[in-house]
Amino acid sequence: MKPLKINYLFIGVVTLLLALAMWPTLQWRGDNSTQLQKIKQRGVLNVATLNVTPYYYQSSTGIDGLDYELAKQFADYLGVKLNIETEHNVTSLFTQLENGDADMLAAGLIFNPERMKNLNVGPAYYSVSQQLVYRQNTPKPQSLANIKGKLTVVAGAASISTLHQLKKSKYPNLNWDATPSDSSVDLLKQVADGKLDYTIADSVTIAMIQRIYPNLAVAFDVTEEEPVMWYVRKTEDNSLDAAMLNFFNQINEDGTLAKLEEKYLGHVGEFDYVDTKTFLNAIDNTLPGLKPLFEKYAKGIDWRLAAAIAYQESHWNPTATSATGVRGIMMLTRNTADSLGVTDRLDPEQSIRGGLTYLEQLMAKIPDSVPEEEKIWFALIAYNMGYAHMLDARSLTAQQGGNPDSWVDVKKRLTMLTQKQYYSKTRYGYARGYQAYQFVENIRRYQLSLEGYLQEKDRQLAKAQQTAAQDAELGKSYPAIKPNQFQLRQPIPQEQN
Repeated sequence: MKPLKINYLFIGVVTLLLALAMWPTLQWRGDNSTQLQKIKQRGVLNVATLNVTPYYYQSSTGIDGLDYELAKQFADYLGVKLNIETEHNVTSLFTQLENGDADMLAAGLIFNPERMKNLNVGPAYYSVSQQLVYRQNTPKPQSLANIKGKLTVVAGAASISTLHQLKKSKYPNLNWDATPSDSSVDLLKQVADGKLDYTIADSVTIAMIQRIYPNLAVAFDVTEEEPVMWYVRKTEDNSLDAAMLNFFNQINEDGTLAKLEEKYLGHVGEFDYVDTKTFLNAIDNTLPGLKPLFEKYAKGIDWRLAAAIAYQESHWNPTATSATGVRGIMMLTRNTADSLGVTDRLDPEQSIRGGLTYLEQLMAKIPDSVPEEEKIWFALIAYNMGYAHMLDARSLTAQQGGNPDSWVDVKKRLTMLTQKQYYSKTRYGYARGYQAYQFVENIRRYQLSLEGYLQEKDRQLAKAQQTAAQDAELGKSYPAIKPNQFQLRQPIPQEQN
């Protein structure tokens, strides 16, 4: 698949056009009839979303998600509490809004002009493309004209409008099925399992699901990049629309939006089938023996992140050795190992204990001005290329007018440390900034795969246990017959003529 692009210029243009179009009708009336006043009187903002990564999901630390965090901040901006309800698919999501059970929808929804008769949209906050996916190792279609098999999409999704337009303008023989009960994630999993031939979904959702279902492959982009927006009901006043516009302008100007998009979307663009498949196999076969050690020594970070770091370092190989002499699961140098009391770098427990202790020491040195949740990325840069070069990356960021405490700003400058025009202005000189950049990005992708894969296995296990329990309960409803109670019916004799 092509790398994810967050087109801020495109988003800005769409937002500006939206503001100009809405400006004549925007109202901030003080009476209690406006949407905004009703929400404030109620004290609660009702939001509906999809329970799908990266929009809203359960993580190891609680509820996370780009739309969840944005909705929470919007509720805070309005001075009300957030009540968020999850739905399984797009059809039920829009039903919530149309019935008045939700004030707005925040679920990574693509702009769909067919919905604009009864609905309004907020500003664009990132962009995606619609893509056709198929199962790896099956024939790859080159266009919608030569797909061989059934195309199934989610009823009510933006892809339906796209397909109708393409059928009318370009592919008159194009046909598809629309399912009202399944979500896009359901359909993607069915394609990966070989139960469906093709489906269409947005590039972000596909990128996330590929981390746990690498058999999914992107055939081609069905559309160019399109804006993702929140949806609200169309009413006589636009007070809620105006509040959203002001809110997004504020978080765009202060950098909050860029930070959130980096947190949830910045590392998902690249996909390697072989590497992902190899990693998932290692989760099944190698991780169970190491998991207790990660859980034991990962004190300042989640054990799954610790496992992802170790996999990036050594692929969980206790005897791994590099050309520069670093060794073991956490690839420690001799000097670092000695300072941490590690006597045998090839011993898995000593290596994991030493590596995670060293990482904790680095995190403790990160300035307090860096947000707590971003300190780990600065520490990992220091772990990979040295603490001094990490300071240089911060310094270079400040020289160029960026925020040295922001990961999204510092991340952009790492590769510059390999270029003389930039590293000549730093204190410690040349550094392998590109390697450090890839080091952190790979770790974040491995963490995403690990968390998603383990959650999927837990769901499948829970489903199997539920099915077994239902079968057992069904069995109880039929009386058991002992062997000596079982008798064959005698055939009824035929009358003789």
